Amino acid sequence: MTTSQNQTPPGAGVDLRKGGLSKEQRQNMREGNLAPKVFWPAAAIMVLFVGLTIAFPQRAKSIFDALQADVINYFGWYYVAIVAFFVVFALYLGFSRMGDIKLGDDDDEPAYSFTTWFAFLFAAGMGIGLVFYGATEPLMHYVDPRPGVEGGSREQIAQAAMSQSFLHWGLHPWAIYVIVGLAIAYSAHRLKQPLSIRYSLKPLLGDRVTGNWGNLIDIVALVGTLFGVATSLGLGVMQIAAGLGYLNIPAEGNLWLIGIILVLMGITLFSVVTGLEKGMKWLSNGNLILAAIVCIFVLLVGPTLFIFREFIGSLGHYLQNIVAMTFETLALYGVDGEQFQAAWTTFYWGWWISWSPFVGMFIARVSKGRSVREFVTGVLLVPALTSFFWFSVLGGTALHQELFSGETLRNADGSVSAEHALFEMFSNLPGGVVLTVGAVLLITVFFVTSADSGALVLGMLSTNGSPEPKTWIRVFWVCVAAVTSISLIIVGGSEALSAIQTIAILTALPFSVVIIMMCISLYKALSVEHRLFVRAQRRNAREELMDSVTDRVDEHLDSHFDAALDKAVEAKVEEAVEEAVEKAVDEVNVQISANTAAIDQIRTSTGAIPVVTPKTQEKPWDK
Repeated sequence: MTTSQNQTPPGAGVDLRKGGLSKEQRQNMREGNLAPKVFWPAAAIMVLFVGLTIAFPQRAKSIFDALQADVINYFGWYYVAIVAFFVVFALYLGFSRMGDIKLGDDDDEPAYSFTTWFAFLFAAGMGIGLVFYGATEPLMHYVDPRPGVEGGSREQIAQAAMSQSFLHWGLHPWAIYVIVGLAIAYSAHRLKQPLSIRYSLKPLLGDRVTGNWGNLIDIVALVGTLFGVATSLGLGVMQIAAGLGYLNIPAEGNLWLIGIILVLMGITLFSVVTGLEKGMKWLSNGNLILAAIVCIFVLLVGPTLFIFREFIGSLGHYLQNIVAMTFETLALYGVDGEQFQAAWTTFYWGWWISWSPFVGMFIARVSKGRSVREFVTGVLLVPALTSFFWFSVLGGTALHQELFSGETLRNADGSVSAEHALFEMFSNLPGGVVLTVGAVLLITVFFVTSADSGALVLGMLSTNGSPEPKTWIRVFWVCVAAVTSISLIIVGGSEALSAIQTIAILTALPFSVVIIMMCISLYKALSVEHRLFVRAQRRNAREELMDSVTDRVDEHLDSHFDAALDKAVEAKVEEAVEEAVEKAVDEVNVQISANTAAIDQIRTSTGAIPVVTPKTQEKPWDK
């Protein structure tokens, strides 16, 4: 549908101009030069945060706790409401008439085949979080149920635990990624803008995205993404340490956690500095294969039939209760409800929002040539189904051991350790040591590839969308992400997970406003495109109708003209023939009259009638 023009449609109020970058901007993007008005404010914020948290950890922790309580009290409902809206809005974009619009020129074909594209989406859906929470979350929801389901049977509580995990890892996080990714993809591929957060708002803000408004948007996105990366890295290093403990390698305490972060950051820096990105891509793809191997191995050596049955049953239970779970704020359960929301749902929504620039830019890059409908359907369904199956395998196996096998995965006090539950489950399966080694390797590679990819995205945001930011910029952000993770571990101490969850909730708040602006920008741009498309369709239909009517009228007139012409010619011929006949008859009559007069004259003068003797033809034999 050819609708986007180089000028804003009259009266639309939406900037759909393509390109428009100055020569200097294009040169800076090609060279990966720094955007100082974005980089330095963001760097100052992060240095200030890290410095204060490391210098005053106790004071910082008390501030975090107070802020978390205030955010949950005042904005917990807000997170629930906007994420619910994001799901509805994403579905509306995908299945309305606007879904036909291409992410690229009208004649562009998809840059990747469906199989390759789905593989990219699967890769985006996998990460440290799934490994950390795959077995842990359903088990923790079973041991410490959500307020309102404690009174059920243990089977009912287990089913509610799986459904709650599906809620946190299913359609809702991917609806957030759909909106961010779709806004970036539309701007980059349709409007030919740089791959950056600020330019995704160009239909709404116009040229202001190149000024202070754009700088502010990129600063918010950069800081939010950095804390999202730090959250994932913090979770990963905690589980790596726990896995090493199960391999008889003592790795307890903050010093071990900090040491692991520094070692893995050293590997990441080596990759960035030496340009081994291609090798990192192979490593990342190999890690996806390793994740599939771990999942299939657990499926085969674990309760296979139970897992398949639980997968189908949990999927149905999730779909049956998705509306009620989506809007649940636990307001009637007082402090218990607030604590559950803070530890789970609000934390997840904040984590996904702060992580969305990273995932959104990734899926936008690989989605050129797709329609809006293809994008929404693929990004919502493929990763969500992957997550559902992963939780059914790992979480289902953990619940089966807890319910039916007589094995307990709890601590001595009856609680569940978030970072240890996965390895406790592996220890009860055949080949538990091999699974533990595989899981530690899996988390380690996810850690390194996430830090490497995160540094690339942070570098792109620091350079106004340059696909190849300078190496020192990426190195800087790798170091900042590492130090941020260390600061969160120092502040949290034995409750490092709580500190990580708190910072994810807090930093997502400003970027949620940016996502809302993306929704407005997308709706305005796609609505204008759709109206222009409908207008073009009507114009084309009118032209086709006029051409058809003209052809039929011409055909009708031609046939009538030919008939009239034939009739007129025939009439003229008949008239000419009649005139010729009458003239000939008149001439004959005149000749007869003349002959008669001559005969009468001869009679008068001679008194005899002349006899005309016919001349006979002479025969040959008469000669």
